[in-house]
Amino acid sequence: MFVIIYDFGTSNVKTCLFDMNSEIRLAASTTASYGLRISEDGGAEQDTEEWWAALCTTTRKLLEQMDIRPEEIQGLAFCSQMQGAVFVDENGNALRAPMNYLDQRGVKEYRDCMGTGIIKVSGCSLYKLLRNLLVNYAGSTSAKDPVWKYKWVENNEPEVFQKLYKWLDIGDYLTARCTGRIVRTADTAFATFLYDTRKGREGWNKGLLDMYKVRSEHMPEIVACTDLVGGLTERAAKELGLAEGTPVFGGGGDTTFVNLGAGCVRPGDTLIYVGTSGWVSTCMDHQTADINAMITGVLSAKRGCFNYFAELETAGKCFEWVMDHIALDEVGIYLEHLKVTDVEQKYLSLYDYLSEEVSKVPPGANGVIFTPWLHGNRCPFEDTKAGGIFFNLRINNGKRDMIRAVLEGICYHLRWLLECESRKVQTSDPIRFVGGGSLSHVTCQILADITGRTIETVDNAQQVGAVGAALAVAASIQGIDMVELSNRYVKAKRTYTPDARNKEVYERNYKVFKKLYKANAKSFRALNS
Repeated sequence: MFVIIYDFGTSNVKTCLFDMNSEIRLAASTTASYGLRISEDGGAEQDTEEWWAALCTTTRKLLEQMDIRPEEIQGLAFCSQMQGAVFVDENGNALRAPMNYLDQRGVKEYRDCMGTGIIKVSGCSLYKLLRNLLVNYAGSTSAKDPVWKYKWVENNEPEVFQKLYKWLDIGDYLTARCTGRIVRTADTAFATFLYDTRKGREGWNKGLLDMYKVRSEHMPEIVACTDLVGGLTERAAKELGLAEGTPVFGGGGDTTFVNLGAGCVRPGDTLIYVGTSGWVSTCMDHQTADINAMITGVLSAKRGCFNYFAELETAGKCFEWVMDHIALDEVGIYLEHLKVTDVEQKYLSLYDYLSEEVSKVPPGANGVIFTPWLHGNRCPFEDTKAGGIFFNLRINNGKRDMIRAVLEGICYHLRWLLECESRKVQTSDPIRFVGGGSLSHVTCQILADITGRTIETVDNAQQVGAVGAALAVAASIQGIDMVELSNRYVKAKRTYTPDARNKEVYERNYKVFKKLYKANAKSFRALNS
């Protein structure tokens, strides 16, 4: 059985063909990139036509690469970035450029709503937070949350808002474009914090819609990630190079499927993901929340299960930044010398090279510490003004120290998130490490040393969200429980144990790392307001 999963990230799509027979096998994959426009006013937008062109190009290449007939594809779904906003008309056409999850223009809207009231928690109205918590154990504590994108468009682009039919997340828009059916999956609905998770009451909550002044007619029908949404339309099939009527399933967000694809499906199983962003996620059979640390239990792919989720806004993005702005000019590697045209392979080659280079630097990066807040931060503190710091540079430090400090800084922050999670839930040892960051043995060992936990990696680590989506689709087609499939197919590939010799230096640096935000918060605001 062949299924196609579109692993739709912040800057590129990886189109994956999975062979789902006696095992789950990534038979082939192709990648294409698209733009992300960051504006000075906090905007972060993308282009629907760039998205669609990338889907069409990669799908056709995939079929050519495998010499497979379109009729052999038994299903497809999207595993996509979350908390974006696509506003569509009755035909599913986008009314404006989609707003990426990084978009933070809704600061005024957020403050006008959540900043009111006498009693506040984390700067938010206690009354409104409690109403949210009673409904779904969550609440909007960030100007980047989707509801403020919706409100920003309402306040700043009335001509767009007047035409608005439905408000979608990114994967939902792409599903609608494939099928002609406009729906939201439950996980992306939850990510708006307007969804009721209470048993027997699942769906849009009228009280929350009224509180945030969101129009109920703008909220789409909700489906499960395993539901059959429809078949490919004639037009979509022709453009993609697939067969008309190919089943399209609900799919969902990357955070929804990563736990499933990593094999973290039992209560307490914990994973760490490092891609463009980074997060710590622990599987639960109940919900809880830590508003002070901005952590909550988000919906998982399996009904009745949740992932206790803490996010670092820029993780792998920090390493991409350091490759572009620090490494390429002086560490002895240049893009033209790589002789690699594929964008993803180019960065994998750079990552491998730089991992080898930083392994020459001792743990602790010779005293240099980096804060990975290049686009603000969300957990365990929310501050859109926070920035990156190279702290404690001295005359004897070089660029290799700085590059290692970036990797260590990402791992320090992930440890911070892990400790915050451990205050509320039981986290596991070992921890599964997935995403592009887990491809480096050096990073895996640094993570083990800094967290003090055993680290496990799995096959297809970069496509782990797509693996989870493929398991969900296969489970739906075959009528099998997706958790059973995950336990059957996803096994640990390699294990890294903490090196006790490095504990002292990492403990020292970590203590300093945690103090850097409070020590610099006022300065961040002064510089970045």
